[in-house]
Amino acid sequence: MFDSLARPLRRAEASAYLKQKHGLDYKPNTLAKLLTIGGGPLVRKSGRVPLYETASLDAWAEGKLSPPVRSSSELAAFAAPVGA
Repeated sequence: MFDSLARPLRRAEASAYLKQKHGLDYKPNTLAKLLTIGGGPLVRKSGRVPLYETASLDAWAEGKLSPPVRSSSELAAFAAPVGA
């Protein structure tokens, strides 16, 4: 559904895109909060309307996901050290 879109997505569309393509459940309100406090995907604004490009959403989502692993014990190698 979203693969052929070349236009930027509004917040609700960006939320649906993240869920459909990456399995990440970030509600529109969460994306709004992340825009305020930081840590969210890159965004552009047109007046009051935030617009998300799919390439930026993809890059941000990839940063949230671990690399592929064959077992949960492999994930320990990617975990941050305690106290860091």
